[in-house]
Amino acid sequence: MLIFVTVIGRSAMRILVLGAGGIGGYFGARIHAAGGDVTFLVRPARAAQMRENGLKVTSPSGDLQITPKVLTGDELNTQFDVIMLSCKSYDLESAIEAIAPAVGEDSVILPLLNGVLHIDTLVARFGSERVLGGVAFISVMLAPNGEIKHLYKLHRLFAGSRTPQPPKWLQPLAQLLASSGIEFNLSDNIDQAMWDKIVFLSTLAGSTCTFRASIGDILSTVAGGTFITSMLAECARIAAVSGYPVSESQLAAYRKQLTEHGSSLMASMLRDMERGGPTEADHILGDMVVRAQANAVDAPMLRLAYSHLQAYDFRRKAASK
Repeated sequence: MLIFVTVIGRSAMRILVLGAGGIGGYFGARIHAAGGDVTFLVRPARAAQMRENGLKVTSPSGDLQITPKVLTGDELNTQFDVIMLSCKSYDLESAIEAIAPAVGEDSVILPLLNGVLHIDTLVARFGSERVLGGVAFISVMLAPNGEIKHLYKLHRLFAGSRTPQPPKWLQPLAQLLASSGIEFNLSDNIDQAMWDKIVFLSTLAGSTCTFRASIGDILSTVAGGTFITSMLAECARIAAVSGYPVSESQLAAYRKQLTEHGSSLMASMLRDMERGGPTEADHILGDMVVRAQANAVDAPMLRLAYSHLQAYDFRRKAASK
């Protein structure tokens, strides 16, 4: 059933969502439906599409159709309380420039990028007091018609302060997110949550991109299961020597999910490869390889997976010249 959303009495907290692709569009629409004052900052073509058709979300958790507030970069001339950053890592520098006019003295930035490398970049530009930690667990895609397709039921979001004194907007944001229907967790150790995810994601992306297949198909090969479990162990060791050991119970849950026979699970990075697009390999697997080398952690499966993605990117760039 498609729900057309009109909300009376919106939150006084003004939220800017950079991008209305899969992640930004999905979470932004859910926050809007919960009464949040949400504006999407998008490119001109996407702005025209959203102004004409609205924003539609199809989801196992309920479909939505909203009429969003939309701005393009040249229309942004005011500051916002919360800025949600949902770009790909390779667009981070341009995203920072795009949101800079919206960042005020009390603004906070909630980045939902994969990995951990982006945090230092954001802190260097905006200050640690303005940068929250965030983790999104969701499988979504943007259809050519502008519709957001939520592929599986999981839609979990973690957020938390990275400084001893939480920013003023964190609690109101947490209350809004908790009321949105999203599985929300206000984390008291958001850095650990981010590291937990990169261990899982590095293994998932490294495996599915190297084999160009789903987890179920990989497990049907002669060496697929060993490859997956070995890389998970490597990534866990890198997290541990970096100061963020993944708990045994969490590792067991990851191992179970990554060794489920018949599973159709695959990383979005594989879909990026299949359409011939850029990937976040440097930001995720490449960063893990650098940390492994810096801490003398032997990670042959991880290095192989990253090398495979590097070779893909070399050929992709050569073909585009």
